[in-house]
Amino acid sequence: MERILNMIIRRLVNKGVNSGIKAASNLGNKNREQSPEERQLNKQGQNGTRQLRQATRMMRRFTKF
Repeated sequence: MERILNMIIRRLVNKGVNSGIKAASNLGNKNREQSPEERQLNKQGQNGTRQLRQATRMMRRFTKF
């Protein structure tokens, strides 16, 4: 029973971490028009956050055991 609870809690915490990373990367830039330079910077930021999410997933896998 304790294992099941730990698994559920771990999943909820992971979802919270991912949503926090997404929220921090957007920071209100969704509703306005962007110049090509801003679009490029935004895309670089999204790529960086994608790599950060992959790294956090890997670290979670390493720390499970």
